[in-house]
Amino acid sequence: MDNLTAPNLSDWPDPVEWVNRSGRSPIILLCEHASNHIPACYDGLGLSEADRGRHIAWDIGAAAVTRRLSALLDAPAVLGTYSRLLIDLNRPPDGDGSIVVLSEDTPIAANKDLDGAERALRQARIFAPYQDAVGALVDARIADGSPVILVAIHSFNPTFLDQARPWHVGILFGRASMLGERLVGRLAADAALHIGVNQPYSVSRQEDYAILVHGDDRDIPAVLIEIRNDGLADAAQVEAWARRLAAILAPEASAP
Repeated sequence: MDNLTAPNLSDWPDPVEWVNRSGRSPIILLCEHASNHIPACYDGLGLSEADRGRHIAWDIGAAAVTRRLSALLDAPAVLGTYSRLLIDLNRPPDGDGSIVVLSEDTPIAANKDLDGAERALRQARIFAPYQDAVGALVDARIADGSPVILVAIHSFNPTFLDQARPWHVGILFGRASMLGERLVGRLAADAALHIGVNQPYSVSRQEDYAILVHGDDRDIPAVLIEIRNDGLADAAQVEAWARRLAAILAPEASAP
């Protein structure tokens, strides 16, 4: 099917979900991997329903934490509405990680040998509008003379290719080391938490986009928070993590 003329346009939602768009906090929350939605014309990219529910398709629990954190902080949140398997909002669009053909140990055969037109379509319909929305919000805050802090919310699997990951949460950052280290220090007040500093991932131009392009490149403090998803299994755990993150971010939101 020519996806440009796909008849069921309702199956192509707006690529940006806004939560509390006019929130007063200087913190802007990002959740790039909030959804596992794949329009029907792609036939699930050839994956089973079970595979489409796995971490390979989205960040489990991240959207729920972001929405609750938005309310607790009175912060605007910008959520993606499509599966990362169509195009990853947190990868450079010209990089190998943008549209993957292998995610963890699962082949994504439908993404193999895509032509330029299909890549351009996904960038135009999904990637560019999301990044434009984030950029426009940052621009508006700067034009108002308001402070801006970017915080991206993600989640990760407890194991990766059979390798156990001991961290309950990771704080990832590039140039915003002062902000990142403050957040780590506040989390460390809970001795039961195993905290990763630039773990389980590190920030790089090949593997990250938002906190670099919208944050570091514009001298805006930006961090990415990764929560291990076995700690987001139900509403009570989501609430606990949202409140924990609100507690460590609130001092930043109220700083002069």
